[in-house]
Amino acid sequence: MTININNLNNQAQVHQNKQTQVKQQAAQSASTSAQVKQVSHDSVSLTPQAKQLSELQKKANDAPVVDQKKVAELKKAIAAGEYKVDPQKLAVSIANFEFDLI
Repeated sequence: MTININNLNNQAQVHQNKQTQVKQQAAQSASTSAQVKQVSHDSVSLTPQAKQLSELQKKANDAPVVDQKKVAELKKAIAAGEYKVDPQKLAVSIANFEFDLI
């Protein structure tokens, strides 16, 4: 009876290769699950323009509502001819408005 030594060596090598493959697969699956955990952390960052827009919206919401009583008084004064316009004050206001637009 003869024993094939080469065949025994090949079987041992095949077994070692399989063990190595199993270890590599386990390492890959652990790495993949670690990456999935890292990916699950979402974050949001706002641009400076978005922050500025948000602040402007808050200011607009906090701004006073139109004073209907004052509007009614002005309409009444205009209709009665009692409303006087100061031309200098009006000119300064218009000029300031124009400079603010630039």
